[in-house]
Amino acid sequence: MNWYVDVLKKYAVFSGRARRQEYWMFFLFNVIISIVLAIVGRVIGFSALGLIYSLAVFLPGLGVAVRRLHDTGRSGWAILIAIIPLIGTIILIVWLASEGKPEQNQYGTNPKYSGAV
Repeated sequence: MNWYVDVLKKYAVFSGRARRQEYWMFFLFNVIISIVLAIVGRVIGFSALGLIYSLAVFLPGLGVAVRRLHDTGRSGWAILIAIIPLIGTIILIVWLASEGKPEQNQYGTNPKYSGAV
């Protein structure tokens, strides 16, 4: 749960680097929460519950994705490759899942070895 809360604390931070674990745990918690909210929304008859949650976590999700790309040595603007249908999304997923650069890069020190999360 700390990975999720840490990303929310950095609500709109687009600088620095994010570990794979930080990104994917945030992604996993978002999927789980979205499923639960979809079920609850359907039961209580308020289907906009999931939409409200999605809007609330849009900036933190974008921020952690940009920081994750920074960890791999890419610019945050590389996230726009997802605009290309299918192929762009696949490339972005591969980039987000790839190992970060072990050395310091223009975006900061490696969070895996610096003790930062």
